[in-house]
Amino acid sequence: MNAANRLHDARGVIVREFDVLVVGGGAAGLAAAITAAREGLRVAVVERYGFCGGGAVAGLSGTICGIYEASDDASAPPKKAVWGFLDEFIDEMERRGGLASPVRYGKTFTRVHDPIIWRETADSMLTNAGVEVFYHTTVTSVLMEGERVAGVTAYSKEGTLEITARVTIDASGDADVVAMAGLPSFIGDEGRVQNPTMIFRLMGVDVGCFNARYGADTIMPPEVSELIREKDASSDYTLPRSKVWLFPTTRPGELLCNCTRIVGSDGRELNTLYVRDFTEAEIEGRRQMREYARFFRENLVGCEASFVNDTGVQVGVRQTRQARGAAVLKNDDVTSGTKFADGIARSPWPIELHAGTRPKVHWLLNDVYEVPYGCFVPERSEGLLFAGRCLSAEHEAVASARVTAQCFSYGHAIGHAAAICVTEDIEPRQVDGRRIRKILNEEGARLDG
Repeated sequence: MNAANRLHDARGVIVREFDVLVVGGGAAGLAAAITAAREGLRVAVVERYGFCGGGAVAGLSGTICGIYEASDDASAPPKKAVWGFLDEFIDEMERRGGLASPVRYGKTFTRVHDPIIWRETADSMLTNAGVEVFYHTTVTSVLMEGERVAGVTAYSKEGTLEITARVTIDASGDADVVAMAGLPSFIGDEGRVQNPTMIFRLMGVDVGCFNARYGADTIMPPEVSELIREKDASSDYTLPRSKVWLFPTTRPGELLCNCTRIVGSDGRELNTLYVRDFTEAEIEGRRQMREYARFFRENLVGCEASFVNDTGVQVGVRQTRQARGAAVLKNDDVTSGTKFADGIARSPWPIELHAGTRPKVHWLLNDVYEVPYGCFVPERSEGLLFAGRCLSAEHEAVASARVTAQCFSYGHAIGHAAAICVTEDIEPRQVDGRRIRKILNEEGARLDG
């Protein structure tokens, strides 16, 4: 029996046409879809889960990082460095009671969000903008017209969807559309990626006692790291990561726990592009979650009556595939605070390398770097843009550029770029990034400070 005979689906094909198609409803996809729709275009979002949020919600990263500058002055208050679409999302989250005040994160600050309210906020903003959303829908292939991306096919319970669009935006996080189209991409540092993590929420915590004992910094003090190493060495627990982050949330008696270090049974950093690695990561992540929860309950002040309330829908993914763009964000651009004439996003966030026995952090102090437009335009092909953590960036650079506040900025910019392509009948590489920067500044992005 040949392949053609084996393939069969009697449900038929549903054909839809849009101006802009966004694949993935994370922070970047959300911002891109809403921005393009507000320009009067017909916009669709295809999302594999039943909600938006990407890594922030499905992966339960739980924080909006990348908003504030870093400083060596421990007494300095939060200094905002990013504006634009981010502000609108923050305002709506605050109005709904879904966003905590800034909390210290080493030399900077972050904000903890309620993932359920994130979903509701995204639903409301997409609906109000007139975006058509396809939840529980997974892209399975790309429609090509020669070298041009013309849309996608997708699986749904209703049947196969065939969605065409003048511009497709790959906001999948994993550069899935780029890969399906056979366009240039790369994976990590010669195939090595940063490990995934299983984030979870711990309820029943006396947060007042916890904060009084361990301080306001969400990165736990050296005494906690030392105790983790001691207990791990004693074989009382299996705790592969000693530097951990514990965040009070918007809910009473709750901590958000970023502490697991998931590697393969062979010691490799698991790559969730591969089904066996993804599966192993989920199983090992849940096992580690229970070990850390037991350690916290039995050893940390305020956690004596704590219990696991929730985990991510999936492991949190830091890095997989990067699209290769017309430009590449270099490691040195991040560490030296490089600015670009066509910079469409700015970031103060450090390089965080979650690989090896302990995380490595390189801070950019009292400054920001910028990400140029070309990092979101494919090296070749037309009809396609990408946004989010699959941007064209070197291994260490993406360890900074992947975070949530910046993904909102990328989406804001790429939504405008897509709208220009549709309304002026041009291709993404013909759009001048300096023009996008000007539009963003007019909409409050304050890219010039």
